[in-house]
Amino acid sequence: MTEQTTSPPWHVVGDWFDTCKCAIPCPCTFAQPPTEGDCEGVLAWHIREGRYGDVRLDGLNVLMLGSFTGNVWEGTHTDAYAAVFVDERADDQQRAALGAIFVGEAGGWPQQFSEVFSPEMRGMDVAPITVEIDDGLGACSAEIPGRVTARAEALTGPTTPEGARVQVHNAPGAEVGPGQIATWGRATTDQADAFGFSWNRSGKSSKHFPFDWSGPD
Repeated sequence: MTEQTTSPPWHVVGDWFDTCKCAIPCPCTFAQPPTEGDCEGVLAWHIREGRYGDVRLDGLNVLMLGSFTGNVWEGTHTDAYAAVFVDERADDQQRAALGAIFVGEAGGWPQQFSEVFSPEMRGMDVAPITVEIDDGLGACSAEIPGRVTARAEALTGPTTPEGARVQVHNAPGAEVGPGQIATWGRATTDQADAFGFSWNRSGKSSKHFPFDWSGPD
C-alpha cells in the first residue's frame, strides 16, 4: 500500500475520456477482455475544479498513454505500461500535486486504480495539453502537438433520438471509479508517438465519464 500520511486533503472534479483500439463499445468497461486480447489508448482528464491542500488545480489537464494484455479487472492482465503528461501551464506546486494524485501516491480512486492496473511507468513529462469537451458531449478532443491526438464524436445510429446520447449506468469496469455514467463515442482520430507508444487509427471505441475524486482516504 502506498504511504499516504503526507498527502493533504484534496478534491478534483471534471471530465475524462478515452480512445482505444477496441471495437465499439470497449469490452474493458464491462470488465471483459479487450476485443483483440490487448488494449492500448489515450486517457485524458480535464479538471473543472480542484484543490490539493491549498493548491488550486482548476482548468488543468492530464493525459496518459497506456497498454496492457488480458483483463485488467480480473487481475489477470500482463504487459501493462503507461506514460503520463502533466499540463505545462501548471506551476511547480500544481505539477507536484497533479503527479501525486494521478500516479496514485495521494490515495483516493487513482491509487485504487493504479493498484489494479499496476503499470510499468515509461515516463512522465510536462507538455502543452489541450482538452476540449462539448457541453452536450457531442465531441471530445485532446492533443499534445506532435505526440498525441485523440478526437471522438458521440455514438449515434438510426434509432438514436436526435441529440440523445448512448449511455451506460453502473459500468462494471469504469476507469474513473463507481457511480459515474459512461457516454459512448466513436474515435475519429487516435494517434500517439511517445515513450515507445505508437499507433494511428480511427473508427474504434471512445467514451466519456465525469469524475469526482477526493483523498487521501
